[in-house]
Amino acid sequence: MFSFTQDQWIIIGLVFVMGILVGAFLLAGGGRKWKERYRAEKARRESVEADYAAAEKEWREKDSLRAAALRSNDKADPAT
Repeated sequence: MFSFTQDQWIIIGLVFVMGILVGAFLLAGGGRKWKERYRAEKARRESVEADYAAAEKEWREKDSLRAAALRSNDKADPAT
């Protein structure tokens, strides 16, 4: 077992206190930061999903119009 001198215990205690202080400074305000980033990411994702839904609706409409045009061409031109 190691035996420490009084000076070594003081150094160990100061390093411990310094670690707690540095950790407290690094984590200060962290609760607000991640919540704001989460809300911003959620809003961005919802915006992207809304844009995709609008584009998909447009794609489906164009596809149905294309299919209707092909059907009308088939009826109008019986030679093909």
